[in-house]
Amino acid sequence: MAPQHRNLIAKRRGLTFWTQWVAGMLLVCLLLTLVVQARYGTLLSQYRVLGILTLLGSVHVYALLQVYHKRHRLLSGLLRLLAGWFLLIGSLLAIAGVTHTLHHYSLDLVFSWAVLGFVAQVLSYVPLHLMNRLHARKLRNERRSVIVGTGPLAQELARTLSKPHRVPLVGMIATEKAQDGVGLPILGELSDLRDILQQQHIRRVYIALPLNEMPRIESIYIDLLDLHVDVVWIPDFGSMLLLNHSIAEIGPIPAIYLNETPLSSHPGAQLGKEILERSLAALAILLLSPLLLAAALAVKLSSPGPVLFKQKRHGWNGEVINIWKFRTMREHQDDQVKQATRGDQRVTAVGRFMRRTSLDELPQLFNVVAGEMALVGPRPHAVPHNLYYIGKIRAYMARHRIKPGITGLAQITGHRGETETVEKMQQRVNQDLLYINQWSFWLDFKILLKTPFTLLSKDIY
Repeated sequence: MAPQHRNLIAKRRGLTFWTQWVAGMLLVCLLLTLVVQARYGTLLSQYRVLGILTLLGSVHVYALLQVYHKRHRLLSGLLRLLAGWFLLIGSLLAIAGVTHTLHHYSLDLVFSWAVLGFVAQVLSYVPLHLMNRLHARKLRNERRSVIVGTGPLAQELARTLSKPHRVPLVGMIATEKAQDGVGLPILGELSDLRDILQQQHIRRVYIALPLNEMPRIESIYIDLLDLHVDVVWIPDFGSMLLLNHSIAEIGPIPAIYLNETPLSSHPGAQLGKEILERSLAALAILLLSPLLLAAALAVKLSSPGPVLFKQKRHGWNGEVINIWKFRTMREHQDDQVKQATRGDQRVTAVGRFMRRTSLDELPQLFNVVAGEMALVGPRPHAVPHNLYYIGKIRAYMARHRIKPGITGLAQITGHRGETETVEKMQQRVNQDLLYINQWSFWLDFKILLKTPFTLLSKDIY
């Protein structure tokens, strides 16, 4: 994709965001003014500050949650809007509480404004969203396309583009003996390409050929330069394990990043994730302090030994960290760090309950506050376990390219507990790599919401 075309897409996405944001925030600020004036007869200074903080905070919160992203359907967009507005109002109330200014505001007035403000944003969001969808559909319908190639890569691309709300795919162009066209007609051979494009009114050509056919790919591109068609090259990276890959330019040179961490590709988002999670972890420690104290007392009374158990595990970028857990086993010598199994005699009665409910993981909130872990991310494994699986599982250590988490995608998809076979560990690693590739604040939010419903798994010993 040309840099100019990609910049145009970025500008359109930015325009969509700012249009939606301006419309919504104008209504929110107008409502705040009306509600306050109806109560007090004038717009008091503290509510002016509230309005300014709402404007400033909403930009960052809505951008992080991708509230106005064009790919979201109406219901998904409304749910993101609700989550963003809830997070914004909650953050503003928390700031007021920390700064001891909460008493300057009428809570019932703020609550009424928050409800009306969300309704107003919905009323502005729905028509603008539908207009954007209609415009995008019009552009999509005009973008009649063909695929050059009929091999495995071309067929996979055809299946993807044939899904609803994708570009209208007319057919495929054979470069050799035609194979199955995945339900699409074979329009002809490569020598007929120019005629086919003009006869079928094609506006986009996808080149899906193996990397060993680079001379042919270049020839096709050069041949189509004088036609009014977009040419899109689909690199054949199907045999490679990509990690958070992206495409960019280094000056005038296009670059394909095959293996990049979210920290280096999205530093702003990563900083936001860290600040948010460390704040939530500190808040959780305060709210759960009675439970933490009760758990510590139960461990102390269950068997002789320390309350907390410290273990070395690999953290971000493979750095060895010490994670904290409530001790669930009797004191013993364990040079090989053997995983707990069903009926393990080392586990105490209290420890078995804590492991089943994951209460033993709660001290890792302190690891999150210290910046060594995240709330959501791949679960860290003991160092000996990692050394065992390196070489047995493809790209095993790639899961350490981001901070390990207390919970993660693998945990909510049924891959918790003992991994007595390499295949089970492979499934867990696959989920960890999927999380890295698809990471977003929305995904973290869903994982945190689903985690409590997975804590009573029968596979935890």
